[in-house]
Amino acid sequence: MSLFKARDWWSTVLGEKEEFDQGCLCLADVDNSGNGQDKIIVGSFMGYLRIFNPHSIKTGDGPQAEDLLLEVQLRDPVLQVEVGKFVSGTEMLHLAVLHARKLCVYSVSGTLGNVEHGNQYQIKLMYEHHLQRTACNMTYGPFGGVKGRDLICIQSMDGMLMVFEQESYAFGRFLPGSLLPGPLAYSSRTDSFITVSSCRQVESYKYQVLAFATDADKKQEAEQQRLGSGKRLVVDWTLNIGEQALDICIIPFNQSASSVFVLGERNFFCLKDNGQIRFMKKLDCSPSCFLPYCSVSEGTINTLIGNHSHMLHVYQDVTLKWATQLPHVPVAVRVGCLHDLKGVIVTLSDDGHLQCSYLGTDPSLFQAPKVESRELNYDELDVELKELQKIIKDVKSQGVWPMTEREDDLKVFAAVSSSLDSVSQATNVEVGTDSVPSITVKITLQNRVVLQKVKLSVYVQPPLVLTCDQFTFDFTVPDMTSIVAFSVYLKRNYIPSELEGNAVVSYSRPTGIPRVIQCKFRLPLKLICLPGQPSKTASHKLTIDTNKSPVSLPSIFPDFANQSDDDQMNVMGFRLLGGSRVTLLASRTSQRYRIQSEQFEDLWLITNELILRLQEYFEKQGIKDFACSFSGCVPLQEYFELIDHHFELRINGEKLEELLSERAVQFRAIQRRLLTRFRDKTPAPLQHLDTLLDGTYKQVIALADAVEENQDRLLQSSAGLRSATHLLLLLVRLWQKLSADQTAILEAAFLPLQEDTQELGWEETVDAAIAHLLKTCLSKSSKEQALNLSSQLTIPKDTSRLKKHITLLCDRLAKGGRLCLSTDAAAPQAMVMPGGCTPIPESDIEERSLEESAELFTNHKHLIAETPVPEVAALQGVLD
Repeated sequence: MSLFKARDWWSTVLGEKEEFDQGCLCLADVDNSGNGQDKIIVGSFMGYLRIFNPHSIKTGDGPQAEDLLLEVQLRDPVLQVEVGKFVSGTEMLHLAVLHARKLCVYSVSGTLGNVEHGNQYQIKLMYEHHLQRTACNMTYGPFGGVKGRDLICIQSMDGMLMVFEQESYAFGRFLPGSLLPGPLAYSSRTDSFITVSSCRQVESYKYQVLAFATDADKKQEAEQQRLGSGKRLVVDWTLNIGEQALDICIIPFNQSASSVFVLGERNFFCLKDNGQIRFMKKLDCSPSCFLPYCSVSEGTINTLIGNHSHMLHVYQDVTLKWATQLPHVPVAVRVGCLHDLKGVIVTLSDDGHLQCSYLGTDPSLFQAPKVESRELNYDELDVELKELQKIIKDVKSQGVWPMTEREDDLKVFAAVSSSLDSVSQATNVEVGTDSVPSITVKITLQNRVVLQKVKLSVYVQPPLVLTCDQFTFDFTVPDMTSIVAFSVYLKRNYIPSELEGNAVVSYSRPTGIPRVIQCKFRLPLKLICLPGQPSKTASHKLTIDTNKSPVSLPSIFPDFANQSDDDQMNVMGFRLLGGSRVTLLASRTSQRYRIQSEQFEDLWLITNELILRLQEYFEKQGIKDFACSFSGCVPLQEYFELIDHHFELRINGEKLEELLSERAVQFRAIQRRLLTRFRDKTPAPLQHLDTLLDGTYKQVIALADAVEENQDRLLQSSAGLRSATHLLLLLVRLWQKLSADQTAILEAAFLPLQEDTQELGWEETVDAAIAHLLKTCLSKSSKEQALNLSSQLTIPKDTSRLKKHITLLCDRLAKGGRLCLSTDAAAPQAMVMPGGCTPIPESDIEERSLEESAELFTNHKHLIAETPVPEVAALQGVLD
């Protein structure tokens, strides 16, 4: 038993799943017994009102039935309970119960019975007031210096003080500038109400000022007329405490002064009657409630402060005198006299734990038993040691990274439906007039051991969306199988950069080691594409060479074949959802395929799908040496145009956000000027400030719409740039016959994982990655490898440096350079490959030579279209 634990004198738990707050606890002689013994009154948000007269509990016993004097369920939640002289014509104590829309005053009386358990207690409603506004809290006292009775003041949720002179309503006043209600207390010595406003300052209002101020019902009219019969409500004094207050309590300091105690979120303050600070104390823990009370030492005040660390601290002014531990977090604390035991601390938690305790120092009667001496059995210890070492060895053998040959604790499989959903699950799509299809994907999880809180996250490339992307599983027994299904569909009117999805499963092994498993799945092309009419002309064309005879297009694209066009076996049209068209042509005499479209980025998905289906077709035929190649010029100019468009949208977004920030500052400045004019006692002309405010507001709305529109366009441009990047890397791979490792390095450099933001975008990230490759594996000399890159990435002024680096990368690859992660493996670059790119200039001489040969890149689009390939004429003849 610790010395610093509260001694439990009596405790109980109130109800089931009931909630309580700081106003729900009160201690007083509510039944007017006259013996000076307090009763505990508790109200709950469930509408229960309970009155206790506790007795001391023996060790091992629980609360007795006779401890509960009264329990009644009211119709409405109980916000606060108080005891005072609330009934006219008598000085007897009565119980005031505050509901959200009603104030009720009851008398509590007891009737003696003939046996021990025969005493009957009951409450009688004396009067009630129906409130026009939702109540927050209340306080009471002899307002205006009345003798022998208490008046009640209720604060509403909108900052109105409603004063009741017992059975009658007196008046109501709005507190100036009130936004949210704060704690409220009454000081009888100064006859004033003290509260903490939403401006985080303590405010004091004289009762006389409230009584003679403008009536609350006529407040708006009085403000409009600027004249009225009532007086203006003026605050007596204010003090800025810089934080929100949890509670206020007023304690008489001596006969001539009183102290105002304010409990903040991090400090508690002691103020004089005039608002000056007597002292303040910074708290180490977040407080939950407090109660100041008079100290036995003259000139000091003790304060009980409960916090969220289950502790109750006792302060004498600012000095910590005692700290005791509670079994719960108190939301209300009171001190009373129960059965001639003075100073009993009564605490109440938010879930109904009611406890009466004291700060005694009961001695601990527990004595540790003597340890029996016994001889050690070393053989048993050796066996136990070997078992423990075996367990440690097994855990170490697993390692932080699991072994690849070990059987996985969890297996994940993904299966995409072979057909589209009969009823599309697409909702809130923006793809024009086309009906958007959806397809079902099923993810299967099989566990080998017991696993809990397994999380599955599914990702697809935007603008593809999922009907549900987060799942949670609990595998309570081994060898369970769980299957989840969801649908995928296109939400916006542009195409995604990839049709691959990724299912990521994260879990922790029984040993505590976290694991992540990925499972990829590929969505069908028909999810975003429909059969369409071939186009004879197109702005962008690509020719893919193969080493095998051409294959009939309907045989590799059966889901897009049109039965009525049997004569056009070498031409096929695709219409992407959103309106763009792509045409695929197969040569009759050579081993070439041509893909053409009006948009450069739209070529990617069809080109990639063509290569994948050709590989799958020849694998089924048993042909393993099938290969594709690209012998044309790398289409850098179209790629650079997409980069410039993407960068322009980023710059526009930055300018729009700066302009929006300026207009917002201007809008707030005009609001402050108008507010100053409206608060001025002397009316003055607005000088067109209202017109300026309206115009600025319209500009702010227009700029906000422009920012959103630019963000949408930037997302679409990012998807297009990503598609074009995939296409460029595919052509470079086919052009230089790069291996899978080299292609992975290029993808890591050109396709960063993060999304575009104003702080870090695609251009600067890719530029840094390409510059690193040029200075390491693609460097010409060791001097380039010694150069250090900048450690800070910022948005560039333009894209010229990035485009030069991309051009130089292609040129180094054309001259025999090979990509690798080792800086020592700089490949020789003596041999020039056909179709190479012009190098980036590294001096003024090279700059001039680049300008002279710039036509190689600016006109490469026309070179592709005008290349004298006999098969092209035959392909065009098919369309004619």
